Amino acid sequence: MWSKTTEYAIRALVKIAVSNLEGQRPGFREIAESINAPVQFTAKILQVLSKKSLVNSIRGRGGGFFFDPSKPELKLSEVIHVLEGEKYFTGCVTGLLKCDTDHPCPLHAEFSRIRTDLITLADRETIQSLAKKTALGSVLLRR
Repeated sequence: MWSKTTEYAIRALVKIAVSNLEGQRPGFREIAESINAPVQFTAKILQVLSKKSLVNSIRGRGGGFFFDPSKPELKLSEVIHVLEGEKYFTGCVTGLLKCDTDHPCPLHAEFSRIRTDLITLADRETIQSLAKKTALGSVLLRR
């Protein structure tokens, strides 16, 4: 459903949030290992997320990744927008350039309902809410 980049980013951000709940700031190697992702790919993803100010980092001893507690919780939709682009929420499911209610693709009506539910979910859930579920042990971060 999402690109590998977005999948790893969401898992990495949740790992960071869980670690922050425990008073820790994980480094990119620790994050990659804990989410079962390639280390260098994880480092590049975290670099993009840091540049877009979705997560903060401090270099050196005692450094690592963290969320600024004075900022609002990070919505899942924000992460998806940064990594997948706006078209993810508005583009045609079959890839047509022009697909709308006047010129629908074969899946337009059915997918419109799914898209609405996905947008609602992505706007409601935050990285921090996913982290709390993970910290409670009710969901997994790694397969």
